[in-house]
Amino acid sequence: MGPVINRQDRSSSGQRERAAVLGAGSWGTALAILLAKKGLPVRMWSIEGEVVREINEEKTNTSYLPGVVVPENISVSGSIEETLRDATVLVMSVPSHVFREVLKKTLPYLNRSHLVVNAAKGLEESSLKRLSEVFSEEAGGERYNNFVALSGPSHAEEVSREIPTAVVAAGAKRASCERLQDIFMCPSFRVYTNPDIVGVELSGALKNVIAICTGVTDGLGLGDNTKAALMTRGLAEISRLGTALGANPLTFAGLAGVGDLIVTCTSMHSRNRRFGIEVGKGSSVEEALKKVRMVVEGYRTTGAAFRLAQKTGITMPIVEQAYRVLYEAGNTVEAVTSLMTRGKKHEMEEVVETAYPDW
Repeated sequence: MGPVINRQDRSSSGQRERAAVLGAGSWGTALAILLAKKGLPVRMWSIEGEVVREINEEKTNTSYLPGVVVPENISVSGSIEETLRDATVLVMSVPSHVFREVLKKTLPYLNRSHLVVNAAKGLEESSLKRLSEVFSEEAGGERYNNFVALSGPSHAEEVSREIPTAVVAAGAKRASCERLQDIFMCPSFRVYTNPDIVGVELSGALKNVIAICTGVTDGLGLGDNTKAALMTRGLAEISRLGTALGANPLTFAGLAGVGDLIVTCTSMHSRNRRFGIEVGKGSSVEEALKKVRMVVEGYRTTGAAFRLAQKTGITMPIVEQAYRVLYEAGNTVEAVTSLMTRGKKHEMEEVVETAYPDW
């Protein structure tokens, strides 16, 4: 394990930063450890009584990050009010399907100076909204200026062990993104900024759907060629939807796009890929979810992405087949066959029509 970094980070006003982390799963715990090693006092919140007890008393979180030591300057509480007391930066690391519910409970203790960092990757199932849109709707436009989405290729298991990682911070205000850089950056954790929160959030959510699909092909015993095709064409689908919704196409070629897609589709740290592997081997959705034992964001996101594609009129054949398998008990082999036997297409259809009209 690398050295502890003792720099006492301060806000632009000179105030020492103090962190509150909502959610004590693997990613919330990893980010809490990162901040604590930088010298910030960190309070975490969890609804799991045994997790609260174990972190406070034993300084471990074996349910989510086995083998990792939790620093002494981290404490955990079952009270949101207590967790946010004196905090200057709030890290939201709760599953996307409870994001709005937890946010509502948090708002009475949230002031206009809090930097709000969302580390969850997903879409709200009922509204199909990105989580920044949910935040703006509940917290108001003025607080939205302090909202930043943190995304990119970053397995909790590696971040907590100080393995070099690079991520992206996206938000409406550059100053808020740069404040996040000051708080989080260290020799093992590099943060870039990006003004394209639409593209960053959609990349983070939809790559989980593609990771499930690559896992399915692994479970079926297919090869690297298949996985590479799914990743590449999956990125094309994400880009197509994202640009239609106002994202910058360059975002999908960056850390939040292709970077996160690569790490999630290829690593056994990825719970979405592990879930897909179980489905590919023949497990039911319910059985596969139980085997993974942690939240599989891509499962819910698949349903939301399928409906969002229908709503916007964007063609997303991989997402469609994922939906058929996960929500309509479709056959995995037939899903692969359906994708492989679609009608002939240009690889860059929109570009060909505009840049090569005589081709």
